[in-house]
Amino acid sequence: DEVILLDFWSSPFGVRVRIAFEEKGIEYEYREEDFNKSPLLLKMNPVHKKIPVLIHRGRPVCESLIIIQYIDEFWPLKSPLLPFDPYNRAKARVWADFVDKKIYPKGRLVWEATGEVQEEAKKELIDCFKTLEGELEDKPYFGGTFGFVDVALIPFYSWFYALETCGNFSIVAECPKLVAWAKRCMQRESVSKSLPDPYKMYDFLMELKVKF
Repeated sequence: DEVILLDFWSSPFGVRVRIAFEEKGIEYEYREEDFNKSPLLLKMNPVHKKIPVLIHRGRPVCESLIIIQYIDEFWPLKSPLLPFDPYNRAKARVWADFVDKKIYPKGRLVWEATGEVQEEAKKELIDCFKTLEGELEDKPYFGGTFGFVDVALIPFYSWFYALETCGNFSIVAECPKLVAWAKRCMQRESVSKSLPDPYKMYDFLMELKVKF
């Protein structure tokens, strides 16, 4: 089975897929994209024209959370990421959607914006982090065992240094349970080898901020 991942090193959405592959022990070919967007990317994702794209047996699967679900369903035996119970499975999807709709846009505003917009985004981001802590409670991972929600959220740990530096606040002071969870995730080889260095990420995000 030919497995190809079109991705970009800094993408938290691509990191999700890389973690899922590592958890499952799936060998794949990594192809680095850039802002120019290769003909293959445009062919495989003509609607959104963005990474990550999983190409399996010549057929594309797009959107990171959908890709992870596909991986979990196609290779179900090792390290299941979604719960078996339908209710818990639905609940995991809701929280992963929360990460996409809240953590990503608010986090982006914290490192991208300035002034009142940044301050408001910072407050909302901290509230979102605290909401996630409420769901985590005293569990080691969001589903009890490492799974779908953890894979969806942990790539943004690479943003924490940039968020704290740009937003002038301490995430561990505001949300100690969340930081403890992130460090627990980082003890997993699948996570530690997939996440970009936070200082390299900060430099890249600052370049983006100037460029765009």
